[in-house]
Amino acid sequence: MAKKTPADPARQVVQLLTEAGQTVVTVESCTGGLVAAAITDVPGASAVLYGGYITYANTAKTRMIRVPARLVRDYGAVSNQVARAMADGARNTARTDFAIAVTGIAGPDGGSDKKPVGLVYVAVSSENATLVIENRFGDIGRDNIRAESVHAALKLMLQVLVEPPIQ
Repeated sequence: MAKKTPADPARQVVQLLTEAGQTVVTVESCTGGLVAAAITDVPGASAVLYGGYITYANTAKTRMIRVPARLVRDYGAVSNQVARAMADGARNTARTDFAIAVTGIAGPDGGSDKKPVGLVYVAVSSENATLVIENRFGDIGRDNIRAESVHAALKLMLQVLVEPPIQ
């Protein structure tokens, strides 16, 4: 199986955002800035990428992008609810058209039966809607989980750009 690379989806995301005159911000936990890095690998990304938040600590999520602490407490940092709040919080804080959020368990530690290593939520927020996708990559190694997470995030962003969700 060929290795997935984020270059093609990132290139498409940059192209579509450029054509529409729109901007995106990233907010990342387990990927630590890799989504933003994939976008900045594309020439011309400076026209569309506002920047990125790395909210690795739970307090960073609540302080930097206003994720309600009760969501983290009630559902955990790796949850649909927190991924959604991360994307919405980043978009609203940065005042961009879109936000891409990633939160997950890259391992090798930190997993449980309920939330195993390889569980990653990606979200894309726009003024129309916020989509969240749950991914279960399995325990394929930290680097592979992070790479797959970047790919999933860019693919979801591309999907939203090509077929915008209706609220």
